Amino acid sequence: MIKLIVLDVDGCLSDGKIFYSEDGSEGKSFNIKDGLGMSTWVKIGNHIAIITGRNSKIVQRRASELGVGHLFQGIKDKDRVLRELIFSLGLSFEEVAVIGDDLNDFNMLQLAGKSFTPKNGVKEIQAIVDIVLSRDGGDGAVREMIDILVDENLQRDQFMAVWLKTSPL
Repeated sequence: MIKLIVLDVDGCLSDGKIFYSEDGSEGKSFNIKDGLGMSTWVKIGNHIAIITGRNSKIVQRRASELGVGHLFQGIKDKDRVLRELIFSLGLSFEEVAVIGDDLNDFNMLQLAGKSFTPKNGVKEIQAIVDIVLSRDGGDGAVREMIDILVDENLQRDQFMAVWLKTSPL
């Protein structure tokens, strides 16, 4: 059973584009369906970590909004951070799923019990992961991954119950 999902940001949670304004501020866009899937994953008792190579206040804000319990930014050695996180949570590698899209995710993906890449992940990553998703990064790929894991974990009823209320007739 997967208990922790680990996400890369640029190319997975976002489409990989970074927008800079004239005043130097940065912008990214995130998919709402990914966000709902992530917040629900946490609400049913699972963990989420973001391990990203860049630093961004936007990512910090999004992680906070969604209840991401573990945020690591500016990371060059992602697999080292993943090993430390797994140890600190008392999990095994088999209980971890990772999504990544480019070469800096390679080693981290190889550690995971289950690995994913968006449809537009680079060919070297597509060659090593368990599942190449049908959605591009930033276009619902993370939600697709979560839906697969919820079903494999037999947590679909819990996942749905977070949002569906039954009312007496």
